[in-house]
Amino acid sequence: MTDVPTTTAVINLDLPGPTISRHVYGHFAEHLGRCIYGGFWVGEDSDVPNERGLRSDVVAALRELAIPNLRWPGGCFADDYHWRDGIGPREQRPRMVNSHWGDVVEDNAFGTHEFMDLCELLGADAYVSANIGSGSVREMSDWIEYLTRADDAPMAAERRANGRDEPWKVPFWGLGNEAWGCGGNLRVEQFASLARQYATYTRDHGDNRVYRIAAGANADDYAWTETLMRSFDDLAADEAPAGPFQAVSLHYYTMTGPWSDKGDATSFSADEWYVALARAARMEDLLQRHGTVMDRYDPLRKVGLVVDEWGTWWNVEPGTNPGFLYQQNTLRDALVATTHFDAFHRHAGRVVMANIAQTVNVLQAVLLTDPDSGALVRTPTFHVFEMNRGHHDAASLDVHLRDVGSREVDGRELPLVSASASVRDDEALVSLSNLDADRARTLVLDLRGRRVVGFAARVLTAPALNAHNTPDEPAAVAPAAHDGVREHERGLEVDLPPHSYVTLTLTLA
Repeated sequence: MTDVPTTTAVINLDLPGPTISRHVYGHFAEHLGRCIYGGFWVGEDSDVPNERGLRSDVVAALRELAIPNLRWPGGCFADDYHWRDGIGPREQRPRMVNSHWGDVVEDNAFGTHEFMDLCELLGADAYVSANIGSGSVREMSDWIEYLTRADDAPMAAERRANGRDEPWKVPFWGLGNEAWGCGGNLRVEQFASLARQYATYTRDHGDNRVYRIAAGANADDYAWTETLMRSFDDLAADEAPAGPFQAVSLHYYTMTGPWSDKGDATSFSADEWYVALARAARMEDLLQRHGTVMDRYDPLRKVGLVVDEWGTWWNVEPGTNPGFLYQQNTLRDALVATTHFDAFHRHAGRVVMANIAQTVNVLQAVLLTDPDSGALVRTPTFHVFEMNRGHHDAASLDVHLRDVGSREVDGRELPLVSASASVRDDEALVSLSNLDADRARTLVLDLRGRRVVGFAARVLTAPALNAHNTPDEPAAVAPAAHDGVREHERGLEVDLPPHSYVTLTLTLA
């Protein structure tokens, strides 16, 4: 029998760190493929059960995750979107061409009121991305007045005429999207000036306070982040405001090949398994280095880092529209997600929000809807979100790992165990990923500072690396109770099966 290697994880349960914002578990819904139409929106006359046109089972599933925020309408679509086209009677709304995603005609049936209704049904905060690429300052300023003003101002009156008396709360406002690419192909100096200008006209109305997020860097473009940070006034003084915007964003996608051939979602080798996880682990480096740039200008960490697009990007499923970005979602995608969340937890002092791309039927979706049967499928990534609910707004805990093992992949050493932890009152949650495709590990949890009086464990794994859920096999990859946990003289001893994710909920005295 092959020896099972042992890893040690030391956690000081009495030394809480920065709070892990629940908003790092945010989602993203773009007018792309079947994310909105056929995903969230089926229309009020659909045979699919719905509430005011919004698909009931999708809403119920996302409520299981307690999703904290939803980003809309894009993505690249946002900088072609003119919000007035999506208000008023649906039969009178103008059509538009979705140039970025499939070159299809969009009828604007899903617009501002439908999105805000969705957020209310979900219990999620709205994150609206404003059009800087092809819009105007006035258009954007009018939109936030329409959404959030309560009195008899012109935009508030227009909202009432369209059926909504009370204003909505819109806590998060995106200033453009990928301004270095589909959002205008701007140079960073151009965009930094525009971001300050647009932020000035993103006004707080009544008691609605807006957190403004400037479109940030693509992956390792640290110069973009530095230029945005230089656009701030003095941030070093305690009394200095964090303005004109309060955060910058970062986008990073995981794939195993170049843009022209990103890799297959379900047919991949063990080597490609490791390449994907090694590239997912790059998120740690990106957060560290962008954070270092930000620290230079913002030592008090008044400005947040928002990773509002992340996830896997594979070649589309055969026979589907290449512009719709529909891909399957396997156990590999789930472990890409756990690797990202561990990094977000470790950088909780700077990372204030993250949004997986995307929620339904697009890229690393948490839900898939079958266009033929109408069935709803929870993907392996969905289960990672659900297993991690205990991290929402909990205090991060440092996890000191020893003897994790590693593998040289893609020019870097990939640690074969990833971990993070958090604590809230008398409960802690520990997340453990075994990235080894073939080999189990034993992990000794060296728990210090507080006494553990109870524990429960769950595991997410499957026999095959490419296991995934379908309408016929909706639970091929699903969490189960994990009985491979024992008391140990230093805390607990945990069995980590190959290619698995394990969470432990600890009850503390």
